[in-house]
Amino acid sequence: MNNARTPLRIVGVVAALLGLLFALQGLGLVGGSFMTGQRLWLFIGIVLVVLGILVASGGLFRRGPRRR
Repeated sequence: MNNARTPLRIVGVVAALLGLLFALQGLGLVGGSFMTGQRLWLFIGIVLVVLGILVASGGLFRRGPRRR
């Protein structure tokens, strides 16, 4: 396991979790915020979840430089 990729995984997971929270607030399932019930935050959340997963998976599966 490469420790240099750990921060990338952490950033990806945090982004995905925040995106999930934003999406749930956009759907109105989590209250107490100006984002509650706003459809814009649903879409922002979905995009953030997808990007977070891509970043986290890049930290898991990204290869190092090729050796010849």
